[in-house]
Amino acid sequence: MNLMEPTLYLNGAASDRSIGAILIDAGRLTASDAERILRLQKDQGMRFGDAAIKLKLLDEDDIRFALCSQFDYPYLPASDDSLSHELVAAYQPFSPVVEQLRALRSQLMLRWFDARADRKTLAIVSPGQGDGRSFIAANLAIVFSQLGERTLLVDADLRSPRQHELFKLGHCAGLSSLLAGRTNAETVISVPALIGLSVLPAGAVPPNPQELLGRSVFGDTLRILGRDFDVVIIDTPAAANYADAQTVAARAGAALIAARKNRSLLPDFVDLAHRLQQSGTTLVGSVLCDQ
Repeated sequence: MNLMEPTLYLNGAASDRSIGAILIDAGRLTASDAERILRLQKDQGMRFGDAAIKLKLLDEDDIRFALCSQFDYPYLPASDDSLSHELVAAYQPFSPVVEQLRALRSQLMLRWFDARADRKTLAIVSPGQGDGRSFIAANLAIVFSQLGERTLLVDADLRSPRQHELFKLGHCAGLSSLLAGRTNAETVISVPALIGLSVLPAGAVPPNPQELLGRSVFGDTLRILGRDFDVVIIDTPAAANYADAQTVAARAGAALIAARKNRSLLPDFVDLAHRLQQSGTTLVGSVLCDQ
């Protein structure tokens, strides 16, 4: 995939706060240094950011941080440890890998997601362990939320769940309890640092994951959740080891197959695609992960 120059997808109108005020409030710039920048800006007719960089008082990361704040674009500084740094879409939104995720998002918007046609749900599947399913699901959910879509990330890997670790949710109730009738949709957790993103963690690992996911209540749950969200991304267990992924994909209606460079085996990939097609699941595409 060819990389393009990073493009910001802006959600809402720009804030009235200036870049200088944002950076002062964030502790990235002192008031006296802001005055120096403003003087140079006025004397040479430069933009605030260009003047700050010329004076070596700020760098590109500082300017990007301020612009993201102005345009309500969720962006976490490297010093923030509220989430796992595997969530590169939150911590490194201008990196090449996140630009590729944005390109993937665009393709999915064109090829699958359509609220009017009730196409809101997508399962991320792959044959084996370590193929990058959880990484792709989590970061893809983030870039959809950054676009302004009300996004829900569901961890349907009831074998070895990871999303609660990536979003540092702790050990809380989740999908397993909901499917067992022990809790309700209040198990959906909004992510304060990322506007528009919510997570339904897997919850406690049950003794009967395949049976829980096979119940009609799972499909009913997805339909109910779809009323409150524009995009629902579902993480799944390894398809080569368990039938759960095929069940989840069938309930979702569509799947994106993930593979890892120099790890995933082509025969396993082809076999998974064949099984999904046999179950009536729409194969939206595939993605190669080298992270």
